[in-house]
Amino acid sequence: MRSKSRPGIALAAALAVAMFASACAGAGAGGDEEGTVTIATVANPQMQDIEKLSTVFEKQNPGIDVEFVTLPENELRDKVTQDIATQSGQFDVVTIGTYETPIWAENGWLTSLDDYASDPAYDVNDLLPPVREALSYEDSLYAVPFYGESSFLMYRKDLFAKAGLEMPAHPTWQQVAGFAEKLDDPKHDVAGICLRGLPGWGELLAPLNSIILTFGGQWYDQNWHAKLTSPATERAVKFYVDLVRKYGEPGAPSSGFSECLTATGQGNAAMWYDATVGASSLEDASSSRVAGKMGYVAAPTVKTEHAGWLWAWSLAIPQTSQNKDAAWKFVSWATSKEYHKLVGEKLGWARVPPGARASTYRIPEYQQAAKAFAQPTLDAIQHVDVHQPGLHEQPWTGVQYIGIPEFQDLGTKVSQEISAAIAGRQSVHEALVKAQRLAEETAKQGGCQGK
Repeated sequence: MRSKSRPGIALAAALAVAMFASACAGAGAGGDEEGTVTIATVANPQMQDIEKLSTVFEKQNPGIDVEFVTLPENELRDKVTQDIATQSGQFDVVTIGTYETPIWAENGWLTSLDDYASDPAYDVNDLLPPVREALSYEDSLYAVPFYGESSFLMYRKDLFAKAGLEMPAHPTWQQVAGFAEKLDDPKHDVAGICLRGLPGWGELLAPLNSIILTFGGQWYDQNWHAKLTSPATERAVKFYVDLVRKYGEPGAPSSGFSECLTATGQGNAAMWYDATVGASSLEDASSSRVAGKMGYVAAPTVKTEHAGWLWAWSLAIPQTSQNKDAAWKFVSWATSKEYHKLVGEKLGWARVPPGARASTYRIPEYQQAAKAFAQPTLDAIQHVDVHQPGLHEQPWTGVQYIGIPEFQDLGTKVSQEISAAIAGRQSVHEALVKAQRLAEETAKQGGCQGK
């Protein structure tokens, strides 16, 4: 997953400092198999389940204590990036995704998991191929998926039936906008659709970038000329902003994945376009008011055949860990077939981490609990083209992000401008003019513009 041609090696602020720090810092020792394993993870429902079940791991491994640092998505990214980039060594296990893994592996910040994962008991070949490839660098595995995801459209079947509407298996965004208008019901606290508006390259830009691509827009062309003010890109962003402003959830500029999950699960949204993993929580009757009422269809499109993204919240071991063997024991347990069965038996089969292992989809109890969303999830993951997801060739790998180190900073800044447009503080055109300037500066700093 290396970019085919990218703007030099100018990194986002924390990463730039790190390139010098990593050259001077020694790699962490392998350590023994006892001690404390400190894990940085994201405050998503599936990741929180690990903490609930970690006592099982500790009983099986009495010499290992597990400590969690659980943070909201944006805070986790900042904290882990700073720790990894400066070689602080605070964490033995970090929760990262398909964006960070190949970049950090190239920088020498992550431990190769090939030797560890070669244990037949782990069955690395059971990992879904698209996800495994995305977590590899130069054919070596550097992270293993806790869960994998693409994106799809989730909708209330009962509200559609009541309104006499029928959701097609492959809707267009124009159709979705029409549905949102008809189903938007502020008097009864039901938004037509929930869409992320929270700034962050992994928050707002995840769904928005997939929409830009299916509208025929792009961030850069093959020569790294910024295209954020192109007509196609501006149409896509304006469509998104108008849709969420007219028929989206209240407080959209501060709504991310977690907020939309809560709103949809509490019955306050007729539709939600987001990560496929959201379905696991929506179908959990112990916490969701809409369990059994949801339908799941392919990510909406405009000009492309498919529009889903690819992501995997995954576990990696930093080179600075002083207890790598114990860290792998935890990582292998948390991403194993056995863990999936443990979640099903202890917490409910709908909550089993999806999109990671093929064997999960052969468990009869999971097939029954996840029958509404299991196949749509697999279809979405298998249809992703991370090399050319839009109409144009791109000099990087990725759908909802640009696979270069600079995107962490650039994407966050651009998302802030678009979130401001959602909040009504500026127009979409004004936001994109600023975003274009930021993208141009990033390309120039890398020395590749116009080549």
